[in-house]
Amino acid sequence: MNLKSQIKVFGDPKIIYECFQVEQKEQDRSKFEIKKEKDGVLFLVEAKDSIALRATLNSITKLLTVYEKIKGIKNG
Repeated sequence: MNLKSQIKVFGDPKIIYECFQVEQKEQDRSKFEIKKEKDGVLFLVEAKDSIALRATLNSITKLLTVYEKIKGIKNG
């Protein structure tokens, strides 16, 4: 089974893109691509099974959580 998901993150596209550029690598069962847009970043996720999809989405959301916390501290 092949699964695909898209996540759109609104915010500073340059910083978010740079944060995830290092993480962008293809695994055996999943991969994701990042596209910088005018108002944010689009994540395109592909996985061979639901477990791999969930793991990749969890990795993305964990890093987004770190980004949010650091942004909150900076703007504090």
